[in-house]
Amino acid sequence: VPAVDALGTGFAAARTPAEQGALATTPLQARKGRASYLGERSIGHQDPGATSAALLISALAEAAGE
Repeated sequence: VPAVDALGTGFAAARTPAEQGALATTPLQARKGRASYLGERSIGHQDPGATSAALLISALAEAAGE
């Protein structure tokens, strides 16, 4: 199905930037969500929202048959 092929290609293309973006949150201090309660102690840890989004995109790419 052409639509599924197009989605698979899109998710596959988004996989690496999503993973890189999640890793790029490590030196940042959380300002939103539960991690914001940690203040400066959140520095050095990946943002959970960015990490889960990257995992979701990766799973969608696999399911669409990358």
